[in-house]
Amino acid sequence: MVTLTIDNRTVTVPEGTTILEAARTARIEIPTMCYLKEINEIGACRLCIVEVEGQERLIPSCNNVVAEGMVIHTHSPRVREARRVNLRLLLSQHEIRCTKCTRSGNCRLQQLANDYNLLGEHYIKDLRNIPTDFSNPVVRIENRCVRCMRCVQICDKVQGMHVWDLMGTGSHTTIGVGKYRTLGESDCTFCGQCVVHCPVGGLQEHDDTGKVFDALADPNKITVVQMAPAVRVAWAEYYHLTPEFASAERMVTALKQMGFDYVFDTNFTADLTIMEEGSEFVDRFTHRERYTWPMFTSCCPGWVRFLKGQFPDYTDNLSTAKSPQQMFGALAKSYFAEKIGVDPKRIFVVSIMPCTAKKSEAALPTMRTVSDDPDVDVVLTTREIVRMFRGEQINPATMEETPFDSPLGTGTGAAVIFGASGGVMDAALRSAYYLVTGSNPDPDAFSAIRGVKGWKEATFTIPKEGDLSVAVVSGLSNARQLMTDLEEGRVHYDFVEVMACPGGCAGGGGQPIHDGTEMAEARGNVLWNIDKKSPVRFSHENPEIQTLYREYLRAPLSGRSHHLLHTDHEGWKMPNQK
Repeated sequence: MVTLTIDNRTVTVPEGTTILEAARTARIEIPTMCYLKEINEIGACRLCIVEVEGQERLIPSCNNVVAEGMVIHTHSPRVREARRVNLRLLLSQHEIRCTKCTRSGNCRLQQLANDYNLLGEHYIKDLRNIPTDFSNPVVRIENRCVRCMRCVQICDKVQGMHVWDLMGTGSHTTIGVGKYRTLGESDCTFCGQCVVHCPVGGLQEHDDTGKVFDALADPNKITVVQMAPAVRVAWAEYYHLTPEFASAERMVTALKQMGFDYVFDTNFTADLTIMEEGSEFVDRFTHRERYTWPMFTSCCPGWVRFLKGQFPDYTDNLSTAKSPQQMFGALAKSYFAEKIGVDPKRIFVVSIMPCTAKKSEAALPTMRTVSDDPDVDVVLTTREIVRMFRGEQINPATMEETPFDSPLGTGTGAAVIFGASGGVMDAALRSAYYLVTGSNPDPDAFSAIRGVKGWKEATFTIPKEGDLSVAVVSGLSNARQLMTDLEEGRVHYDFVEVMACPGGCAGGGGQPIHDGTEMAEARGNVLWNIDKKSPVRFSHENPEIQTLYREYLRAPLSGRSHHLLHTDHEGWKMPNQK
């Protein structure tokens, strides 16, 4: 242990602790911008500098460790003025028209500029004349970037994609796409983790709110919206409401007030995904010699892009089942259009997703099942729908609950856990067990694969068929290690779930941003609790799913099911594929 003095307080911490973390143990706040614990501790922004008695220069607290007897001042006049100078330098290269930035009000630089009273024009602007590329789901805006390196480190260390890199030297240093490619030409999975870890507005999702407002105002459009499982545990964080109060049904009320004609639950097609993917797995598992192993889930478009770009030889191992988002779009423009007797071209389908990669998925040429139009017309992130609520002056705290519309609005506990890491696997195993044995397992029998640990594995016994080896992975660095180990024969599995974002969709790239705080575990726990309290916890027991098969699809894996609910993963190419 090391004892030191910070701002006249005696602090004792383990040897090797950084000054920043030592100060935090004493509840002494030191401002940071680039710092992410164990990911980005490089002192790039120089805002966490402190004064150490006996040392001539100020030092960054995030990457300097404590020493016995140190006397540290975190807010001396010298420190305060140095921080103001460093903030001015950052502001000199930063576009400060904050009213047009999606991060206004939730921006670390904006907050610090206010805290240090830097409210005027302090330097001549040194902005770069680099046009913004709006052609991808993830958009980088050059003149908002503060070169903090967070995006680079998240992409390298957490996701293992190495898309972002430093470009140039000296005052011309900036962040760009590695190997001088555009983002659209890179292997980027559009997971959006760089967006949620950017402290400013240098990275954002492609804004599609205008398209939705246009559709809502068009009298010839029938607007249909679906809400993903993970959205319901995050959307009201902006309003500081508890998850218990901020129910999905209150969000239905808000969407109805905004003008949507029909509000449905993606949980419905999550249950449908389990029926199709579970049936596909049972067919493969009971005819093992016909297939290559393991079978991978295909719900996460970031993961699908990763596999096709990095390990294309395993593309056939993906389940052919579409994601719940895309199944919903296909059914809305076929089954539902027939139900209400309208031309599918009049139906405008909007998805509210915790994910930026869903925008790229909806745009795939293989996702136009019913007509030349996309099955899903627009994908909004959780952040985008909240901006729309705010623009419409919608206050969910004052709203009553409204049920989802029917017949695409009923979901089970098995569906809601799709938003948490391990949820897809858990739900699939519940129904696969039933499909093989004819009886339900304990709905909590597969709890060994729950939680936010990046790589989980377990073996379960299915009566009549033997042992089933499964793995659940979240985060693309873990996915890369998994695939490498599979290639080299170090591991063997029957069924594997992969989510691109750490912790699953609950920590998705389109979720609300809490700078420096990871929310995936807390949100995921809410989803598991919703499942535990649900009256129906098996996808095959969803009554509206049963009606859908009886009236329209006939059976899982039927001809119509294959046409509407399955896809050809070879039907489109990644940029690096010939």
